[in-house]
Amino acid sequence: MKRVPNLTGWIVFFVLASGLSYLIWVLLRHNYDWNAIRPYWKNLLSGWSVTLGISAVALILSILFGVLLTIGQLSAFAPSRILSRLYVEFVRGTPLLTLILIGYYVVANALNWDNKITFGIAVLSLFAGTYLAEIFRAGVETVSKSQWLSAKAIGLSPAQTYRHIVLPQAIRRVLPASAGQFANLIKDSSLLYVIAVPEFTVQVRQANSNALTSFEGFIPLAAGYLALTLPIFFLSRHLEKRFGFEQ
Repeated sequence: MKRVPNLTGWIVFFVLASGLSYLIWVLLRHNYDWNAIRPYWKNLLSGWSVTLGISAVALILSILFGVLLTIGQLSAFAPSRILSRLYVEFVRGTPLLTLILIGYYVVANALNWDNKITFGIAVLSLFAGTYLAEIFRAGVETVSKSQWLSAKAIGLSPAQTYRHIVLPQAIRRVLPASAGQFANLIKDSSLLYVIAVPEFTVQVRQANSNALTSFEGFIPLAAGYLALTLPIFFLSRHLEKRFGFEQ
C-alpha cells in the first residue's frame, strides 16, 4: 500500500488534533450536574439494552434480506431482476424517518401490527438490507470476467464458480463497507423514537427532561453507541487481515 507524503500526514494530524483538543476543552468547561441524572441510570441501561437487542436481530435479518436482494438483482430471470432493482432504488431514495412513519401509521396500522419493537426491527432490517444488497452486488461484480471464463473453461458449474472463486473474493472486498453499514444500522435505530420505542435515545431524552439537565445524558448516549459500534469496526479490521483484504 502506497503511503501519502509526510507533509500531508502532518497537516491531517494538526487539523484532527486541533479539533479534538478544542472539543475536549469545550466539554471540560461545562459544569456537569451528574447527581441530577444519576437516578435515571437504570432507565438509560434499559434503553441501551433495547437498542442492543433491536440492532442485533435487525443486523442478522438485514444480511439475509441483503443476500436475497443481491440474488434477485443478479438473477437471469428478468422480472426478479427488475423488481429487486426497483425496490432497491425506492428504499435508497426515501429517508428512513419517512419509511418508519409511513410504515407504522399506514402499513402496520392496516395489519393491526401493534408491537413497536418488532416493527422497528422489521423496518431497520429492510432498510439496511437494501444498502447491503448494493454492497454485496458490487463485491460480486468486481470479480473480473476473465475469472468467470477461466472457471467455465475448467468445467466448474455456476454454483461451484460462486463458491470457490467469486464469494471468497467478494467477501474480502465488502467487509469495510459492510461494517460501516452495520454501524449505521445501530445509529439509525435512534430514529425509532418517533414511534415511541423505548430505546436508548428516548430514555436519554426523558432523563434529561426529568432531571432538567442539558448535556449530562448525551455523554453516556455517545459512549453507549460507541460501545456498540467500535467492536464492529475492530472485528472488521481483524477479518480484513485474516482474509487478506486487498487494498
